Amino acid sequence: MSITIKTPAEIEKMRLAGRLAGEVLDYIGPFVKPGVTTEELDRLCHDYMIEVQGCIPAPLHYAPPGYSPYPKSICASVNHQVCHGIPNERPLKKGDIVNLDITTIKESWHGDSSRMFVVGDASIMAKRLVRVTHECLWIGIAQVKPGTRLGNIGAAIQRHAEANGFSVVREFCGHGIGRKFHEEPQVLHYGKGNEGPIMEPGMVFTIEPMINAGKAAISELADGWTIVTRDRSLSAQWEHTITVTADGVEVLTLSADAPANPFPT
Repeated sequence: MSITIKTPAEIEKMRLAGRLAGEVLDYIGPFVKPGVTTEELDRLCHDYMIEVQGCIPAPLHYAPPGYSPYPKSICASVNHQVCHGIPNERPLKKGDIVNLDITTIKESWHGDSSRMFVVGDASIMAKRLVRVTHECLWIGIAQVKPGTRLGNIGAAIQRHAEANGFSVVREFCGHGIGRKFHEEPQVLHYGKGNEGPIMEPGMVFTIEPMINAGKAAISELADGWTIVTRDRSLSAQWEHTITVTADGVEVLTLSADAPANPFPT
């Protein structure tokens, strides 16, 4: 399958969908506190997307080949859950870390972003994992420019994660995005530099490193969706949707309260 190059008009539509995804995360942040359930966070996000933004929550009933339909409007992955956690009735407690993954569909275009939240206060290790994973995201974004190879993203992320004593999940990756939730290319968060497709202006894809405090090995729960660390160590993930520009990169899912690039130029 080939990589689609978006036109300026199409990227403008993705800019809107991306901003909306970021704004859902801005909206839900104040509700992430001890005692709230991820089921309640899902309901709040769902209602905000439908009633306020006039968009569609892409995860709801999403069913790629071999999967049962996803039952909720967001993914909520707590502590040792790596990704695709299904919201439930367990109250969050002080010290938890949770990734909320939001994908909006606006006028047929997708915007995809996820953010880590620390519930109350957390251990030094948990906060360090969250911080380093956020750094990994932006280190990956910094590799994006036309004429360079996609593998540079994963190589830079892997170097930073492993230099800090963490590991990179291999089985899941970033992806092209547009009218479809998942398109080419696959964007690995590990590997060698100067490999893979050459980045061109108009490419749009996600960068979404999943970094574990322990080993990289993962398992799938019986629900068919939730991925956890096999050793039950903590895991963190951050995600932005970006487009390659003529001279670098634009982050399409930035919003007013999105945590800033930790390496401003």
